Amino acid sequence: MDAVTVSDLVVHRGKRAVLPGLSFAVPEGQVTGLLGPSGSGKSTLMRAIVGVQRVRSGTVTVLGSPAGSPGLRHRVGYVTQAPSVYADLTVRENARYFAALYGRGTREADAALADVGLGEAAGQLVADLSGGQRGRVSLACALVSEPEVLVLDEPTVGLDPVLRVELWERFAALAAAGTTLVVSSHVMDEAARCDRLLLLRDGALLADTTPGQLRADGRSQDLEEAFLNVVRASEEVPA
Repeated sequence: MDAVTVSDLVVHRGKRAVLPGLSFAVPEGQVTGLLGPSGSGKSTLMRAIVGVQRVRSGTVTVLGSPAGSPGLRHRVGYVTQAPSVYADLTVRENARYFAALYGRGTREADAALADVGLGEAAGQLVADLSGGQRGRVSLACALVSEPEVLVLDEPTVGLDPVLRVELWERFAALAAAGTTLVVSSHVMDEAARCDRLLLLRDGALLADTTPGQLRADGRSQDLEEAFLNVVRASEEVPA
């Protein structure tokens, strides 16, 4: 069963088509990687999935309802590139505040902080944290609601390699427990950790594939090289 279905989605910015008409489906209980260079339309697409993007035409359905429907507010989590937490509160206060909004308790809030490696920083003001730590606070505040669909816009930017690996292991565990994750990245080595891959370039969907199939189609075991080969093949003009 599919958790997200996108049909003929068109998004314009001014007179320019940012997304020219995308169609794809995201399976339940998997990590779907949204991959492509900066400016390829990843963030715009994710905003459409959570229902905060004005669209020209097409439909986006999430868990059987139109994206942005009131009934989805407690079922869909969204973490933007810019941390969306309160700088004048501590890490713990932020987590517990969002937990209360979702009807969760302090135990769930503290567990979410531990999941993202911020247990020891719980008493610190968010204003005193690094950019990467602030991003982790945002992630914890999204996890505390235990969403059925979790949309993450480049959540590992600015993180050290060890923490990146730990977060991807956490994403895999969430998917194994039934959560559907859509995770954007421009770092190709993260593609190998996804169940499925959506490859974007200039707003167009180059491929809806898996890491193994991408390696086969791109004729390389190196995912970045395989991706580049797929891009080059898409740009070839028939003689």
